Amino acid sequence: MSPIQSLRRGVAAGTARRVDLLPMTPREQLRAGRTGRRLVQLFVGLWLYGTAMAMFIRAGLGLDPWDVFHYGVQRQVGLSFGTIVIIVGALVLLLWVPLRQWPGLGTVANVVVIGVATDVMLAVLDAPESLWLRWTFLIGGIVVNGLGGALYIGSQYGPGPRDGLMTGLARRTGLSIRLVRTALELTVLVVGWLLGGVVGVGTVLYALLIGPAVQFFLPLVTVRLTRSEKGSRLPTDGVVS
Repeated sequence: MSPIQSLRRGVAAGTARRVDLLPMTPREQLRAGRTGRRLVQLFVGLWLYGTAMAMFIRAGLGLDPWDVFHYGVQRQVGLSFGTIVIIVGALVLLLWVPLRQWPGLGTVANVVVIGVATDVMLAVLDAPESLWLRWTFLIGGIVVNGLGGALYIGSQYGPGPRDGLMTGLARRTGLSIRLVRTALELTVLVVGWLLGGVVGVGTVLYALLIGPAVQFFLPLVTVRLTRSEKGSRLPTDGVVS
């Protein structure tokens, strides 16, 4: 489940706090104002996201579905994990073309920065030997991942390539977000596992906890943009990907 999907579910159930994410085109995102704050938040969030991915790998207790796929591909081709993340992200972004979607600045930055951050942090972090430290890496990684995801989503510079693929396919096919996301994640999970990706208790915990983690942080870090800052007549209380 993606952070955006989890947020939508919380809003539908009436359990989420107000989050002012605006439905904006890539051009509107760039003209929305508060640029300095938003850019810093975007890149800090993406770096934290990559840091969390490195923590999951070092924990060795299971990865989220897309990282199971990334890890499985890495074992087959021998490139660094971050390089695989970048290549897969770029290929997923190409799938936006037939879906007639345009990436935002955050979408493009997502492809590059997370992969670079993951490789850097993998070089910094050693794999813990004791079980309690591995669990600390896993749980801490989920918290860091939730904060990082909330920061880059809340910067309002566009969704990541995988979230955009999900919403684009749902729009073009008429299928539900839940069905499309489930099909995508099951596919990459199974393929990644067959390629040698790590599936374990961390995979299950990530699926259960990442949505609540992002939902907790997102209202705290979302950059509020007023109509005057956006320069448009779009509503200021929509929740979009």
